[in-house]
Amino acid sequence: MLNRFLIVGIAAMLVLNGTCANTDPASAAEQSGDVTVEIDNRVIEANNAFAFDLFEKTCAAGENKNIFVSPLSISIALSMTWNGAAEETADAMASVLGFSGVSTADLNQAMKDIGTTVAQADSGIQLTIANSLWGRQGFQFSDDFFDVNRRYYDAEVSVLDFAKPEALETINGWVDKSTEGLIDKIIDEISPDAVLYLINAIYFKGTWLTEFDPKQTSAFDFHLAGGGTEPVQMMEQSGSYRYAEDSDVQAVRLPYNGDRFAMYVFLPGAESSVESFLENLDETTWAGWMPRFSKTKGDVYFPRFKIEYECTLNKAFASLGMGIAFDSRKANFSKIAPLSETDRNLFISEVKHKAVVDVNEEGTEAAAVTSVEIKATSVSPDKHFTFVAEWPFFFAIRDDLTGSIVFMGIVHHPSS
Repeated sequence: MLNRFLIVGIAAMLVLNGTCANTDPASAAEQSGDVTVEIDNRVIEANNAFAFDLFEKTCAAGENKNIFVSPLSISIALSMTWNGAAEETADAMASVLGFSGVSTADLNQAMKDIGTTVAQADSGIQLTIANSLWGRQGFQFSDDFFDVNRRYYDAEVSVLDFAKPEALETINGWVDKSTEGLIDKIIDEISPDAVLYLINAIYFKGTWLTEFDPKQTSAFDFHLAGGGTEPVQMMEQSGSYRYAEDSDVQAVRLPYNGDRFAMYVFLPGAESSVESFLENLDETTWAGWMPRFSKTKGDVYFPRFKIEYECTLNKAFASLGMGIAFDSRKANFSKIAPLSETDRNLFISEVKHKAVVDVNEEGTEAAAVTSVEIKATSVSPDKHFTFVAEWPFFFAIRDDLTGSIVFMGIVHHPSS
């Protein structure tokens, strides 16, 4: 009889917590509101590196489709899971997520610090982070596993009778509430094999620092990657922006109220493509772009769009080197439930991600869900610029205080 352990995460910011080996131990003191938190810069770098690695694997199956993910959602869900992993499984997960060499205590503390700082958003920004664990009634879990997720992730822990229909309604109801209704469910049914759901939820809503005037929005032809056009509603405004460019790409920073969170939009030139741009985009090149943005006057034309994206990430994680965690015979999650207690071996059977973003004249609303299923088996230039996002582009929502990437995506079809 197989048992399933499902971890679900909802989030709006990317940045896993882990420390890169062989890097300077510099740390940044970040202050927000009345809370001052020390955040190791190496953790931010590791999280962002994981984000781009995962996004590359996700985009490989994109086929000119809209893509929108929250690396933080995935990072938090898997970080909570990592607390239950041991030996080679824990090492493989740490390597993929970017925190090899970091102790469990240091990782969890860093994740807690990032969550605390990110959640202290400016006025005009609504950003909530919530975590929960839902266990099958009668299954013997490790108290230490639940306790560490309560302490560092502020996780709500509940035990439910999974055989009752109310269990599914309760879990999905939590998802719906935690995303302000943007995502109404993550689980379609509870399998008889399921033993645990871990859910991370992050909801983001921000108004632009300078809102677009709806009266300036007009019909426009958006050029598709495969040829042809589709009609979009193109927003328009002029002003002073942080802007950067090179011979192949234009980039503009669109800040939200408070000027701490911002959307960074990268538009490849007409002779290039968003896929070509992404081939060379990683944490190093991303970090290299950030100092290049400088105040420049310009005109911005940006389409309204809404993306609802859902994918299964098993192959992506396996290709990144975490295959052992999906192996029913080799995976070791004994810190969740010791084999001696259950006579079963836990393993990840599915990693599922769901995300939604809505961008309009007022601002941006976004949420994401990540689910990890585990089963058990026996054993700028000084000039005026014009930025017209009239063909596929890449964008990311970043917390400029911590340097954390909250969301990232590709827009191929704004009107879809």
